Amino acid sequence: MDDKSLSLCGKFLIAMPGMGDQRFEKSVIFICAHSDEGAMGLIVNQILSTPTVPDFLRQLDVITEEEKIELPKSTSSRSLYVGGPVEPGRGFVLHSSEFRSDATLEVGENLYLTATLEILRLIAKGEGPANVLMALGYSGWSAGQLEDEIVANGWLTVEADHDIVFSQNNETKYERSLKLLGIDLSLLSSDAGHA
Repeated sequence: MDDKSLSLCGKFLIAMPGMGDQRFEKSVIFICAHSDEGAMGLIVNQILSTPTVPDFLRQLDVITEEEKIELPKSTSSRSLYVGGPVEPGRGFVLHSSEFRSDATLEVGENLYLTATLEILRLIAKGEGPANVLMALGYSGWSAGQLEDEIVANGWLTVEADHDIVFSQNNETKYERSLKLLGIDLSLLSSDAGHA
């Protein structure tokens, strides 16, 4: 993108009611990258029932079976999110600024994305960033696809809110995101149009 102001990086995409794609129904997506080549983001309000975070960390050999008992409560109580339908076996960590490595990308104001075992080991020990969202898979769009979906009233966009991203109250993230735009969910129609 020639103009940085047109980038959606660091913003929320909020699914419009009746968008027609069940994978994104009532989803809130944090956009991590957006350029002329496409876009990538993580759904921040859909959690996986399995695996649990401890099970996921064991599957990757980040923690051993013996270390299960020693997991800090902050780690074992975390949820693992459905980042999106693309590469559902690939892990991503959206996090606050306390951790950075050569593989860390800044994706918003004081928000970073890392996809390494190093950050998972720190999280397992309770030494990772203060705010963390772990996701499997991501949401992706090819060149122009996301822009077309926005024009077709599939998505609303708004500046991302850190409290919403990292909140454990996933049931309210959709409605809270709409409120950032001053929209009451009960008044939102799936039959939006253009003036």
